[in-house]
Amino acid sequence: MAKLISQPAIVKAAGNKPKIIEEYIGIVNSGTEAVSVARMKSPGGWVEPGQTPEFDEYTVVLRGTLRVTTKKGTLDVHAGQAVITTRGEWVQYSTPGAEGAEYVAICVPAFTQGLVHRDE
Repeated sequence: MAKLISQPAIVKAAGNKPKIIEEYIGIVNSGTEAVSVARMKSPGGWVEPGQTPEFDEYTVVLRGTLRVTTKKGTLDVHAGQAVITTRGEWVQYSTPGAEGAEYVAICVPAFTQGLVHRDE
C-alpha cells in the first residue's frame, strides 16, 4: 500500500555552519532502513567533517555547487549534475561557493549516525 510522507523530519547536521537536512524517507521520518532520501540546504562556506560511511550515497545537485573530496581527488558537482560515493570510501562534502547548494542525497542503506563514521 502507498504511504504518504506529508512532510520531512529535520535532522541535525554536522559542519562548521548551520545546514538544513530534510529527511523524507529514512530511519527518522518513515522508519525505512533500506534507503534514505533527504533534501539538503547548505550555506556558502559550509564544510562537513570527513567520513567513511557504511552506505552508498547518490547525490543530485539542484542549485549551486557541492564539492566532494575523496582520497583520490576533488569533484565540484554543479546544479544538474550528480555524484556517487561508495561505502567504505573516505569522503568530505562542502559548499565552497557564496551561494551554497541545495541537493538531494539518497543513501543505501539508510543514513544513521552509527553508519557514517565521521572524523574526530
